[in-house]
Amino acid sequence: MNEAIELLKEHNLLRVISEEVDIDLEIPHIAYIEVKSSDSKALLFTNPVSKRLGKKFTTPVLMNIFGSKKATNLFLGKDANDIANEIESLLHLKPPVSLTQKFGLLSQLFSLKNVFPKRIKKRGASQEFVSKGENVNLYDIPVLKTWSEDGGPFITMGQVYTHSLNGEIKNLGMYRLQVYDKNRLGMHWQIHKDSANFFQEYKKAGKLMPVSIAVGGDPLYTWAATAPLPHGIFELLMYGFIKGESARIVKSLTNDIWVPEDADFVIEGFVDPTKIEIEGPFGDHTGYYTLEDEYPVMDVSCITHKKDPVYLATVVGKPPLEDKYMGWATGRIFLPLLKTTAPDLIDYVMPENGAFHNLIIAKMKTSYPGHAKQFMHAFWGVGQMSFVKHAIFVNEDAPDLDDYEALSDYICDRLMVENTLISEGVCDALDHSSDSFAYGGKLGIDCTADNVNFPKKTTIKDNELLKKIVEIVPEVSEIKQYKTYTKTPICVIAIDKKEKISKIYKKLKPIKEYVKLLIFVDKKNNDVNNPYMLIWRVANNIDASRDIYLEREFIGIDGTNKGEIENFPREWPGDTNCDKKVIKSLINRGLITADEKFLKRFYI
Repeated sequence: MNEAIELLKEHNLLRVISEEVDIDLEIPHIAYIEVKSSDSKALLFTNPVSKRLGKKFTTPVLMNIFGSKKATNLFLGKDANDIANEIESLLHLKPPVSLTQKFGLLSQLFSLKNVFPKRIKKRGASQEFVSKGENVNLYDIPVLKTWSEDGGPFITMGQVYTHSLNGEIKNLGMYRLQVYDKNRLGMHWQIHKDSANFFQEYKKAGKLMPVSIAVGGDPLYTWAATAPLPHGIFELLMYGFIKGESARIVKSLTNDIWVPEDADFVIEGFVDPTKIEIEGPFGDHTGYYTLEDEYPVMDVSCITHKKDPVYLATVVGKPPLEDKYMGWATGRIFLPLLKTTAPDLIDYVMPENGAFHNLIIAKMKTSYPGHAKQFMHAFWGVGQMSFVKHAIFVNEDAPDLDDYEALSDYICDRLMVENTLISEGVCDALDHSSDSFAYGGKLGIDCTADNVNFPKKTTIKDNELLKKIVEIVPEVSEIKQYKTYTKTPICVIAIDKKEKISKIYKKLKPIKEYVKLLIFVDKKNNDVNNPYMLIWRVANNIDASRDIYLEREFIGIDGTNKGEIENFPREWPGDTNCDKKVIKSLINRGLITADEKFLKRFYI
């Protein structure tokens, strides 16, 4: 981690904050503002304090280390696209013909020996200082509380190491970890994750489950913890493949889990499968709070750390966030593996303001009728892609996938009901909009063919359209039209709804001649002039099987919050909003620079 800090300094990607700042709200709020700036840098807080605990920490806090593409590539050691090319070449190995090719193949295969972690028999640097039994105290680590309504402080960059009951399958994952007290952690591993599957094995056998959590060390460990590898593949193999050298691991002192020898902190312990406790709420990367729920509890048996450790953390909430760049790297690196399931896939993006699992746009080579719809089913059946809620497919002649303006024009010119598929399937456990937990509607849109043969709509100005709408639905306060020059003019409607949007949509059919796509959002907490955050809001708030209304040349989307009006069966969570007093204090102390326009732009 100290090498990482020096690397960031060398490339002018680090800002050091030496003032005393609180681990509750203040440090996370500074990082939350920083990651949204155009020249985002990592932040090193050298004097963290806690008013809640009445203490000062000697351990610095490091945040936003993956806060740019440049920083992410620095820690990967090479460009993410180059790593993808290496994977693709391995997937397409051919028998060598010449002697030169044979030596080349041997060299390539020999390098793979470094993929496997190397076990070190002696103690590692991560085990220089040891606290066991009564001396264990999680409150000695500057664990942050990010949001006002969080259930407590949470470890957010923990590398969670577990293995199956027989020890044969090893897993590295990243799950939030709530600090309940000095020696207990909440384990938020979701039902689809490998660690949750291991937990069920231990529960059935009636045995304690060993768990070790590393924090810090080489930043590539942290990225590897998020890698969407197939079940049973140890994520540290990706570390070895990318780094070109084996991860050096040591055995935990109080359980049989192996962890990186150079981690800054290691938290060891056991999960009793008979113990379940309320975890949360927590303001998560969707930009909403995930609500209280029951999760396993880890009893901490030992905490070890380096001589001069650094505590690594991240902040989650509304986009853009640090995961924007981590997700970008993941998308590039794992593209070749996804192509093995979908060979005609050219490329894909998961925009950060779609909260990743909520929106994917894929470019493909279309070969026959229904090809895109076949791809939809393939995507929804592959590993973590199965959690994607909304998938849009474009043909190989589409603009670059990172040119969102041109790409959205292309999509709007090809959008029609006949090319739309609504299905159902598994959802991410953090999804709040579906009627059922972790299961809901999915939307697939085939925009591969230029087959929209309807006449272009006759559009009118916003103020004229608003007048016509208000005459029908007085609760509408504001509208904004987008893409009026395309075959799908869009109208975003801000409303203080008094009845179901499905009824309002039907009432507005008289404006069908001017608009093809109606998108409804709540008047409160939304800005119809902010398309970036509107996409975030709508992608989060809809269940395709309930909130999309398909009529030829007149499509409706209900992006409002759901509640009593819809008889929504679950509790609807609130937004992650920064504490206004804390933001004001940080601005007055010169710790952040953010004007009202900036705060409104990102719904801060």
